[in-house]
Amino acid sequence: RKSLFAEPLGLVKSDKAAKTLKKAGASDAQILRGDIRDADALAACMKGKRIDALIICTSAVPKIRFFSIVKILIKKLFRRPASRPEFKFPPNGTPEEVDYYGLLTQIEAAKQANIPRVVLVSSMGGTDPNNFLNTIGVQPDGTGGQILMWKRKGEKALVASGLDYTIVHPGGLLDQPGGKRTLVIGVDDELLKRETRSIPRADVAEVCVQALVCEGARSRAFDLISETPENSPEVTTDFEALFASETRVYDYGKDPGEPVAAFPNGPPSAA
Repeated sequence: RKSLFAEPLGLVKSDKAAKTLKKAGASDAQILRGDIRDADALAACMKGKRIDALIICTSAVPKIRFFSIVKILIKKLFRRPASRPEFKFPPNGTPEEVDYYGLLTQIEAAKQANIPRVVLVSSMGGTDPNNFLNTIGVQPDGTGGQILMWKRKGEKALVASGLDYTIVHPGGLLDQPGGKRTLVIGVDDELLKRETRSIPRADVAEVCVQALVCEGARSRAFDLISETPENSPEVTTDFEALFASETRVYDYGKDPGEPVAAFPNGPPSAA
């Protein structure tokens, strides 16, 4: 895509993320350091650079509670029914802080830098407040979790921002080769009713890049999965046709309600 875009840059916060990009072939000059919660840091990263588009893949990431695994193992040892493992979000890394306020900061940075196109990778499940993922990290007062609801709230902010956007809701992510399956798009979580509702990460990445050049992907949101390789009649290569295969508009009026805010006036600055 070198004929269409400038050299790709990747924004990371941790050394681990930087190493991942280097392993994928990125040079030191292509790796930028910053915190998406820090508006000044984002502005500094973008200053003086030609940025044709912004692809946002940030997400809060839960960590497993060690003692919940211990409890599960003990229950299995005594042949008692085991519950699910328990998770928590790290400090400054809750869905509210990352998937909502962090996204707002990136939207504002895109505006300030006059970036013409934004692609957001979110998640399916946003129409259902009872989705299991929303229970992860929830505190006794109701704050701390509700990741899909915070993602959806952030998506609605992007839609209302005036930026030229595409919002992609992939199904379960697979660490398998891309470019070997039939891709399927839909709206309003209807694809979750399917038996197969996952997709390789590489295929999601390809859809994000194609969304930058295909008119059919502009100013819309859609869900995305793939058929299994054995059930794929053909490999998806015509992405304009893929985007045209779903004509319905994603309905943000199907509101799952407001997530419980720990920071109703915004979280503390990351600066």
